[in-house]
Amino acid sequence: MPQIHPTAIIESGARLGEGVHIGPYCHVGSQVVLGDHVELVSHVTVAGITSVGDGTRIFPFASIGHQPQDLKFHGEPSRLEIGRNNQIREGVTMNPGTEGGGMLTRVGDGGLFMAGAHVAHDCLLGNNVIMANNATLAGHIEVGDFAFVGGLAAVHQFCKIGPHAMIGGMSGVEQDVIPYGMVIGNRAHLSGLNLVGLKRRGFDREDIARLRAAYDQLFSGKGTFTQRLDDVSQSYAGSALVREVTDFIRNASKRGICQPQADAGSAA
Repeated sequence: MPQIHPTAIIESGARLGEGVHIGPYCHVGSQVVLGDHVELVSHVTVAGITSVGDGTRIFPFASIGHQPQDLKFHGEPSRLEIGRNNQIREGVTMNPGTEGGGMLTRVGDGGLFMAGAHVAHDCLLGNNVIMANNATLAGHIEVGDFAFVGGLAAVHQFCKIGPHAMIGGMSGVEQDVIPYGMVIGNRAHLSGLNLVGLKRRGFDREDIARLRAAYDQLFSGKGTFTQRLDDVSQSYAGSALVREVTDFIRNASKRGICQPQADAGSAA
């Protein structure tokens, strides 16, 4: 059975799974669904048409599912879906979708959202995403699995962040970040590959070496960027990691791709 502190307010219609724990002064709205063993530590508000997956823990003063910060929002029945086994720390805000963005904000499984992080309307996040303290996603952003967004970083609306990408702290990201890429800077530029992340997650050394060589050819080789993209696609057709990068670039958003600075070196 759910354990509910006497100071918590659970509106009629809310659906609570087995083993849910709701601490002091929490507020759960009438259209909220909390999966099995979800824990709201204290002073958490969950509103709107929001579902929270099994095993997720939400810490004090998080605001989950309240209406998006979008002046075009007029109360349409949009949703927020949060996956399983996430850690949502103090003061995190996550908003539902809007009519202009598919009516859905979705967060995958196994993520860590540190204090003060913000996930805006219509964002689509994969699994095992980490957002450090006060990292901010504007609306309509896509974030791939295992991506890391550093503290105080901000990502412009409609950008795409590829799987295993790393955004350095205090960076301002205005363009898409390739899978496995690493970006830094006030107006972020591509600074290489997230080699530490690749090694930690057990990627094969030969696969990493091919990815590094492809990166150097793509961003430092001769010819136009389009020509280099075609050459890399052909030269490394057998590499799944390289193919993921080239496919991502071909399907980039209108924001374009983060590029290295003109004097930047290789991926090393």
